[in-house]
Amino acid sequence: MHVHTPVLLSETLEILSPKSGDRILDITLGLGGHSELLLQTAGETGSLIALDADTENIALAEKKLEKFGTRVKIIHANFSELPGCLPEDRRQFDVILADLGLSSPHIDDPTRGFTFRADAPLDMRFDRTSGMTAALLIASLDEITLLSIFQGLGELPNARRFTDAIVARRKDDPIRTSGDLVETANFIYGYKAPRYLPQIFQALRIAVNHEQEALSRFLTVLPTLLAPGGRSAVISYHSLEDGPVKTAFRELCADQKHPFTGSITTKSGFEMLSKKGVIPTAREIRENPRSRSARLRAIRKREEYTFLRTA
Repeated sequence: MHVHTPVLLSETLEILSPKSGDRILDITLGLGGHSELLLQTAGETGSLIALDADTENIALAEKKLEKFGTRVKIIHANFSELPGCLPEDRRQFDVILADLGLSSPHIDDPTRGFTFRADAPLDMRFDRTSGMTAALLIASLDEITLLSIFQGLGELPNARRFTDAIVARRKDDPIRTSGDLVETANFIYGYKAPRYLPQIFQALRIAVNHEQEALSRFLTVLPTLLAPGGRSAVISYHSLEDGPVKTAFRELCADQKHPFTGSITTKSGFEMLSKKGVIPTAREIRENPRSRSARLRAIRKREEYTFLRTA
C-alpha cells in the first residue's frame, strides 16, 4: 500500500504563508496532509473549513485533524457547490488551497475502479453516495458524447476507433469492469495500449466527476472568497487543469489599460505569486513519483484596490 504523501507540501506552505489567526479553506481535503500543516502554522487562533466529496477520505482526515478540535469544520461537498455549501458567516478566507490530484486511496484501492492495474468494478466516483459510475456512463451515453470524452478529455489518438469498439461491444457484452475496458483498449491499440490506458482512465474519471465544470465554478467564485490580503494556491496535474487555472489567474492579475495610450487605468486587485508555476524538486519526484506532473500556481488579493485615473 502506497503511503499518502502530500504533494509540494513545503512549497505550498511557503507560498501561502499562513499567519496567526488566519481563516483557511481547503476545497480538496483528501487525507488532510496539507490542511494539517497549514492549520498548525496558523497558530491556536487559526481555523479551517475543508471540503471533500469522498466520505471515505473525510473519515480518515477527521482522525488526523481531531487534535484541532472545534477549529476544524469538515463539510461533505464537492467544491462545485461553493459558496453555497459554506456556513453563512464564513464566506471569506485568508488562505484557500485546491489540490486537484487523486488521493492515494483512490489509486490504491482497486474497488474504486480508478486504476487499470487491477480488474475491479468500473466506478470512478469520488462520492460513492451519488452520481453515475463510469460503467453506467459507458453504457448509457451516445456515441458522439463518448467520442468527445475520449478526444477532448483524454486527447486519445484514434479515439473514434476506440469509441466504435466500445459501442459495438456494449450491445452484447457490457463494459462493467476496468479489465473489460483494458481488454477493449488492447483490441484497438495492441502493444501500444499501455501507453494510452492512463489517458482513457483519466478521461472517464474527469467525465464521471464533472471535474472541468467544478474547476470552472471554483475559479469563478474564488475572487469573492478571498479576503483582502488573502492567498490562494491551486495544484494541478495535467494541462486540462493547469490551463484554466493559468488563464484565470492571469486575467485576475491583469491591469486595465487605456485602449489608445496603453497606460494603466485601473490596477488589478490581485498579484501573481508564482509567475511560471512551482514544480516538484527532483528529490520529491524520486521519493513520490506521483508528484511528477504537479504544478502549483498562486495569487494574492491586494489589501486595497488602487484606482488610477484614466489617461
